[in-house]
Amino acid sequence: MLFDEVLSAGPVRELVADPAWLQAMLDAEAALARAQADVGLVPARAAEEIAAACVASRYDLAELARAAAGSGNPAAPLARALTAEVGGDAARFVHMGATSQDIVDTASMLVARGAVESVLADVHACRDTLATVAVTHRQTVQVGRTLLQQALPTTFGFVAAGWLVALSAAGSALGSVPLPAQLGGAVGTLASLGTDGPAVASAFARRLGLSDVDLPWHTDRGAVAELAGALGRVCGSVAKIAGDVVLLAQTEVGEVSEAAGAGVGGSSTMPHKRNPVAAVSARAAAAQAPGLVSTLLAAMAQELQRAAGAWHAEWRPLRELLRCTGSAVWWLRESLSRLRPDPERMRSNMDLTGGALLAERVTTALAPTVGRLAAHDAVAECVRAGGDLASALAAHPTLGLDRAKAVELLDPAGYLGAADEFVSRALAAYERRREHL
Repeated sequence: MLFDEVLSAGPVRELVADPAWLQAMLDAEAALARAQADVGLVPARAAEEIAAACVASRYDLAELARAAAGSGNPAAPLARALTAEVGGDAARFVHMGATSQDIVDTASMLVARGAVESVLADVHACRDTLATVAVTHRQTVQVGRTLLQQALPTTFGFVAAGWLVALSAAGSALGSVPLPAQLGGAVGTLASLGTDGPAVASAFARRLGLSDVDLPWHTDRGAVAELAGALGRVCGSVAKIAGDVVLLAQTEVGEVSEAAGAGVGGSSTMPHKRNPVAAVSARAAAAQAPGLVSTLLAAMAQELQRAAGAWHAEWRPLRELLRCTGSAVWWLRESLSRLRPDPERMRSNMDLTGGALLAERVTTALAPTVGRLAAHDAVAECVRAGGDLASALAAHPTLGLDRAKAVELLDPAGYLGAADEFVSRALAAYERRREHL
């Protein structure tokens, strides 16, 4: 728990904790009994007695965990404990027709659903903040950097719009991942339920509000892989945004900062520091995702009708992936709420190259009259000479520029391309997505 407040921050931590998994397994058992009652295989009263016993607080979690070692999964001892808790005639209908993997897989989808809903709530909050930043700073000129070097002018609104589009797309992809129920019995045929098996499986999914499937997916782990990939994509988007914030908050850059209360962002030994700790924590949480996604993808190679180890290997990395994604977006939301752009610093950084940032613009403007290559060579010569670039350009015999025109061409606000139009497009897409939430 020493690291949880940094690496497992936010509500997802509790949504994927052991009590949540236990309750999810019990919810699956309750839905199973009720689905069989829907089809007429179990008396309705017995199904309700079973459902009434499916309350996590009535079971010893630690004892179930210890007993899981004997069967290789926690669903088997839970079925025994639930049977004992129900008692009477209804007890004979507990876990009927199911196998342990049905309960654990279904529980994993229920747990994932709660976690994903929490992740998406934070994604939506981040989108709202980024849309506001994009609107506010759509005309705030900033250096665009490639390979960490100054390249051409852009706007901070355009940068924020890029963040907005990437995170929105990742959130939409995650929100569209189907979360299916699992019910197949021993080898996926639901043989013990006879011809009623498919109807029970459909009723089971309906009772839980999970996706119905054409057939059980015991060793077809596409659903888990798709979920893992979508969670990894969210973490990738978070890592990019948080990484940019960290870079822009460097002392030598200083174009943004995280404004927080006393004691937040400070150093234990260097009181002058103002660390963007929320962005750093978002990056730290997101950085765990690729390895977890890789483990879940590797676990797709499962043998025949039931896996010998690969299925079990999914449990912990899936929970950790949900947890680190939840932490990453929670910290990003916190970072963006603290974000303070510094337009004056952005403008002063643009002057560090003495106008060389606009060399491409000058070359492009003069190419039709003096030729692209001649213009390029002449402008490069003026840049290498140092000093006042506008005066050097005006004095160069090849270019035929007066100083006023040179100053105009070196104004970064005049060389922003379609940045404003792209911001408008990003905001329009944002509004369309909001309408469909």
